[in-house]
Amino acid sequence: MSEKVGPLSFDTPQPGEMAFDKPYSETTAQLIDQEVRDLVQNALRITRELLLEKRSDIDKVAIRLLEKEILSREDMVEIVGKRPFNEKNTYEEMVSGTGGLDENVELPKGLENWNKESSETKEKSN
Repeated sequence: MSEKVGPLSFDTPQPGEMAFDKPYSETTAQLIDQEVRDLVQNALRITRELLLEKRSDIDKVAIRLLEKEILSREDMVEIVGKRPFNEKNTYEEMVSGTGGLDENVELPKGLENWNKESSETKEKSN
């Protein structure tokens, strides 16, 4: 979606289907190509501006990384300060239940032997 192209959607071939023609004209294709170029250029410009604006913070983080190699959330708050917005979740809340090193990841009792051969199968194969 863009102001020039508008809210358009085109059917695309499903996997295995042949596509003989584009569902839009060459003029529309050129307009889409230009809009994509403009979007990418704008994103690049904004990114460069942000990097230049935050250069001193980036340098501070780089120096601390050279010293410590791994930075914690507390390190980042110390270096660049608190976030300028309220956080909805902490990192710990987001990763809880994902099988971290401090979590119990043992199989439940009923699944302990799911991938082990039974004694009957071993006897049959011998």
